[in-house]
Amino acid sequence: MPDKFTEMTAALHRYAVEHSDRDELFKELAQETDELGGVAVMMMAPDQGALTTVLVRAIGARRALEIGTFTGYGALSIARGLPDDGYLLALDVSEEWTEIARRYFERAGLAERIELRIAPALETLRGLEASDPFDFCFIDADKESYPAYYEEALRLLRPGGLVMIDNVFRGGDVVDPENEDAATLAIRELNDRVAADERVLSAMIGVADGITLALKL
Repeated sequence: MPDKFTEMTAALHRYAVEHSDRDELFKELAQETDELGGVAVMMMAPDQGALTTVLVRAIGARRALEIGTFTGYGALSIARGLPDDGYLLALDVSEEWTEIARRYFERAGLAERIELRIAPALETLRGLEASDPFDFCFIDADKESYPAYYEEALRLLRPGGLVMIDNVFRGGDVVDPENEDAATLAIRELNDRVAADERVLSAMIGVADGITLALKL
């Protein structure tokens, strides 16, 4: 049986973006983020942003958690999927990058749904009580901490809650046996852990730099 696989060329990616929901505000944020230079690679891809909004809305999420906010593209994508009384707790360590995010939260009319905390994410996560669980969690921060972030996300999610893990391909490095940098090793460890984890139903999909979706049982 032939592989059911279509290579994501640059032309196909543009086509996917053009056929996904994205308004002018997102385009402006992407352009401003691009002007930051090389760090702009940390921004959520536009097709991933559209998928995120759909998933948040589809599971009926009211409370969401984001680990790694950067300039806010992912946070806006999550917040757009929440109801009017929804809540997003967004975690980051950079005042500089999140100042951009704050401006766009205001412009989008979503600032009241988003609480931004500037502190090491693990410290914040470990101080949260599981008695007030989240419905959705997005992980896109320092890669070496991914295994710890995943465990905290599962602790804080309700049964039926969804965690989305970004960059699980690590630019292709996860399948390069000669690449053993700490970040790649951490992502490989987490990928193996999630695939074998009986606490979740999971799927790894080839959107952007690879995404894993894990539904807490």
